[in-house]
Amino acid sequence: MKQAGRRPLRTCIGCGSEKEKKELIRIVRTPEGEYHIDTGGKRNGRGAYICPDPACFEKALRQKALGRSFREPVSAETVEGLRKELSELGSG
Repeated sequence: MKQAGRRPLRTCIGCGSEKEKKELIRIVRTPEGEYHIDTGGKRNGRGAYICPDPACFEKALRQKALGRSFREPVSAETVEGLRKELSELGSG
């Protein structure tokens, strides 16, 4: 008999709300230093979670939460690439 376990919770770096892991989008910095949207949640590297709402992403940028989460400044080119991936994810 399968035991009902606790579901993993994560905190959005934009709005600070705590939600189930599968309700959030994971942004990952790979060991090679590349940033990607991790739709599967299993990609190797340091991750940060954000709500699917574009406003949360913008709020995280204003608060410099993305850089704090990854313990390094995030370049403007990286931010634009992540914006593009997020918009493609939302429209697709």
